[in-house]
Amino acid sequence: MKTVLKWSFIVLFIVVVVIGATYIWKHEEKSDSPASLLSSERILNIAHRGASGYAPEHTLIAYESAQKMNADYLEIDLHMTADEELVAIHDEDVSRTTSGSGLVQDMSLAELKSLDAGSWFNIAYPKKADQYFVGIEVPTLAEILDSFGLHSNYYIEIKDPDSIMTDKFLSILEDYHLIEENKVIIQSFSEETLKQIHAQYESIPLIQLLYKDETKSANYNQIRQYATGVGVPYQELDEDLIQKIHEKDLHVHTYTVNEEEEMKQLVRWGVDGIFTDYPDRLAEILLNEI
Repeated sequence: MKTVLKWSFIVLFIVVVVIGATYIWKHEEKSDSPASLLSSERILNIAHRGASGYAPEHTLIAYESAQKMNADYLEIDLHMTADEELVAIHDEDVSRTTSGSGLVQDMSLAELKSLDAGSWFNIAYPKKADQYFVGIEVPTLAEILDSFGLHSNYYIEIKDPDSIMTDKFLSILEDYHLIEENKVIIQSFSEETLKQIHAQYESIPLIQLLYKDETKSANYNQIRQYATGVGVPYQELDEDLIQKIHEKDLHVHTYTVNEEEEMKQLVRWGVDGIFTDYPDRLAEILLNEI
């Protein structure tokens, strides 16, 4: 009888351990998953055009630097070339961040690749200049995804979207399994584009970008029908507005914050995500403030 009881307790102990271990594993898996990043329990550190305070924006080196600084998301702005390739560049005109001039939409990928996308940074920021930046190319979205794959999360804005660009963009996200793995957030100033994407992929978190003159008057109830949150200039925010937006069940992501005191204030006010050129600064603040 004692032997039977002894083995019963042993079996019960093993079952409890297995169940407990399974719970912990699932809990850790959930807390580490990209989907869990969009929660009220954390503030996203979003690398604005990569770690663009330290390296030429929207280049692989800027994204590599951001990843090393523990950014939660790599922010990517996309334009489409004349031969329908999606490339990471913020402006529609290449003159600010490359050695060339003209519109991205009028250039082929080969023409764009022939431009120097790094030397301008050395001229603009001589104290941060690095010979390595000279001759860096404008990367395609595919090149970025090939470099970082599912090891990174992506916060992507498609500039001047039309149906061709949007369809191509979504196809690439599918090809790289970013949608099914919850590795991407999409933002846009275009309500129409976000609604189009939401109709096709309800699981993708969408952020409605707002201009300065829109934040006070925006219809947050309407935005909530298709978006997960709003992207707001930090100068427009205060604690009351953040609370108001939260009451509409929307996340508040704010751009672009580079000064530490402003980061700290926004953290205290309760924002859900901060775009910054200096993800290392924000990472240090989040480590100490939360």
